Amino acid sequence: MSEKEKTDIRTLSRDQLSDYFNSIGEPSFRRKQVWKWLWVDHAKSFDDMTNLSKDLRTQLSEEFVINKAVLEKSQKSQDGTLKSVFRLHDGAMIEAVLIPVEKSNRFTLCVSCQVGCSLACSFCATGKMKRVRNLHAGEILDQFFEVNQQSLEEYGHPLTNVVYMGMGEPLLNYREVLSSIDHITMPEGINMAARRITVSTAGISKMIKKLADDEVRFNLALSLHAANDKKRNEIMAINEQNDLSSLMESLRYFYQKTGTKISYEYIAFQHFNDHPEDARELIELCRDFPVVVNIIEYNPVEGIDFIKSDEDRLDKFASILANNGIRVTVRRSRGKDIDAACGQLANKN
Repeated sequence: MSEKEKTDIRTLSRDQLSDYFNSIGEPSFRRKQVWKWLWVDHAKSFDDMTNLSKDLRTQLSEEFVINKAVLEKSQKSQDGTLKSVFRLHDGAMIEAVLIPVEKSNRFTLCVSCQVGCSLACSFCATGKMKRVRNLHAGEILDQFFEVNQQSLEEYGHPLTNVVYMGMGEPLLNYREVLSSIDHITMPEGINMAARRITVSTAGISKMIKKLADDEVRFNLALSLHAANDKKRNEIMAINEQNDLSSLMESLRYFYQKTGTKISYEYIAFQHFNDHPEDARELIELCRDFPVVVNIIEYNPVEGIDFIKSDEDRLDKFASILANNGIRVTVRRSRGKDIDAACGQLANKN
């Protein structure tokens, strides 16, 4: 069997792996051993699995493959942000970003879940790429393990948080994203608390409701960026099928079912969505459930005409929200000198 014909063993569920070992007459504990090697010890090959017999390792390598995402190169920003480029088994490339905040011992991984993106938001470099394919959970976890090692080597501290805000729309790769989160949070695995994980979506109403029905415990962020349908339609084509009314309904449902944190991501564009009236419209979208508004400094993208709001306009916008009881933060760009900031991931090099 050629390498291309083999199944990546990490795409098998627990039950499928158990069924396989039963079919070849191996005891049931083999599944636990192999599962630990794959998802806890991050084995790169079957030869790494030293508590398996040589014959079994040979058999596994003849039937399966472990298609690791390979770290191709890393760049370090002047502010300490690290962007890493990974090559996948089929030659596709993805990017992940380590955002260190040493003074608060916060080391965040911004992870990709797709090669490219299909949503084509007009302000985003990734949106200018076509979606090539979804990542499977193993390829998402490869980013975690490699960047966690970088964090330990560069800063002497493991990752503390994960945000699904890299390349791709997480809710269009629903099963694999949730599977990867299960592996990150499982007690016998990485054991990171679900509250330290945030999934960001451009807004797919029916999938937000599915998250609620599945009773997820991680945080949810909506990439909002405009507080009325006219402006949001201009910059985010997805809003034409998922307007603000349907999104607010789905978010209310999500909060009622889970009680977990919701935030709005709001990139401030000069003279587009940073007027006092925009702030007042945004306030109305914060009335029905607790919301944190993260105002984000826009990062320049080649070929896109938007510019960031100046400091005075941004501060006035944030003040209007705060004076009306809205929890608001202003996030300054990290890593923009290496194209690692929000909206800049595009495999440029």
